Amino acid sequence: MDWDAAFERAEARYRGGEQRGLDQRQLTQLANAAWAAGLCLLMAGRTDEAAGWLRRAAVRYRESWDAGAPPDSWGRPVAAMKALLLAGDDASRAAEWALDAGAAEAGSPIGRYAATLALLVLGRDEEALLLAETLRGREDFPRDVATALAALAVHGGPCFAGAVEDLLRSFEAREEFLEDVPVADTVLVLEQLAVERRIGSGLRFSELLPRGA
Repeated sequence: MDWDAAFERAEARYRGGEQRGLDQRQLTQLANAAWAAGLCLLMAGRTDEAAGWLRRAAVRYRESWDAGAPPDSWGRPVAAMKALLLAGDDASRAAEWALDAGAAEAGSPIGRYAATLALLVLGRDEEALLLAETLRGREDFPRDVATALAALAVHGGPCFAGAVEDLLRSFEAREEFLEDVPVADTVLVLEQLAVERRIGSGLRFSELLPRGA
């Protein structure tokens, strides 16, 4: 994968999108393009530049929410938290956004995922465990993600390592990725939260992860 060329394509999509009317849908498309640009730079080892684009993505996701996002658009605060975590920033404001918007009371799995991730970002692990447990065993939510979230909440290193390995394998089996950028972003985000809890699994090499991740 030529990550520099992929970044240039994502940047071009972003710059082109800036010229159009910025309703909530267009703002989401801009956020996705900025997210893709950041991931490409991260994979290319251009970490400082990547952080700038990931921060831009987080801002655009919030703008799209405020511009009248449809109900249950929980993917936007999830993406904002992930972008900030990958940028190496404090994601607590995005986490508070998700919780203030009612993610913890959402009936959908994506809403509960947003709330669980937010609680983990804020270090409220006991509350995160309660929500993570509601995601386990569901047919409409990835089992490996639910297991990894619960393991993070209890600082369970061996359980987390097994779950994140299963998740990485599921990414490697995919044929489609957001914005056609083949990166195991959720693996990177969960591993970062694990490192903060001193249970990082030490990710193996994968073409879907930055070297040295």
